[in-house]
Amino acid sequence: MNFITQKEVDIPIGSLSVQGSFVLPKENNGIVIFSHGSGSSRYSRRNQMVAKKLNEHNFGTLLFDLLTEEEDQIYENRFDIDLLAKRLMIVTEWVKKHPSTKNHAIAYFGASTGAASALMAASKIKEISAIVCRGGRPDLAMNLLPKVSAPTLLIVGSLDQDVLSLNRLAFDKLVSVKQIEIIQGASHLFEEPGKMEIVSSLACSWFEKYLQPVEITNS
Repeated sequence: MNFITQKEVDIPIGSLSVQGSFVLPKENNGIVIFSHGSGSSRYSRRNQMVAKKLNEHNFGTLLFDLLTEEEDQIYENRFDIDLLAKRLMIVTEWVKKHPSTKNHAIAYFGASTGAASALMAASKIKEISAIVCRGGRPDLAMNLLPKVSAPTLLIVGSLDQDVLSLNRLAFDKLVSVKQIEIIQGASHLFEEPGKMEIVSSLACSWFEKYLQPVEITNS
């Protein structure tokens, strides 16, 4: 596969910076920004699996650390959805202004608590084209869900009963195009054989349907 960009990047966040892994295929159908869950990072094996699948289908991906190493040592920061959403919004603006991606459609892939930050950010950034949440906690952004306009796919394991119940409650609050996929025999982390492959395929199909390239017009 040919790539325009495949590198580690430093993204400024005020006086700080966060690190990210940025991949941009030559033939590009849009950019998917990953918002990982508590205690995870851009090196998440599961998110990297999804990102690789998306790259194979010509989607750009950005996996980044929502917190610095120092911030991640403070346990409460991992569940500060307002902070995480703000970081995601700043990184989204970075992608929108980056020379290689400023005219590309943008989507979010959120996992665990990262799903809440993705939905919160999307409730404020209306240009977000699509959202996929894996084993997410959309209930942590419950009051903002009616403001999300992006088509949203919730993916939950059938064995993850508590999170499944919370996702069903959140699903009812969403007013955008929406779908919930329950993966039979999967637990919260989708560790069972073949389950992450199903997640990757579902995410890819959702983005292929809703993450459409932005038309560039001459003014």
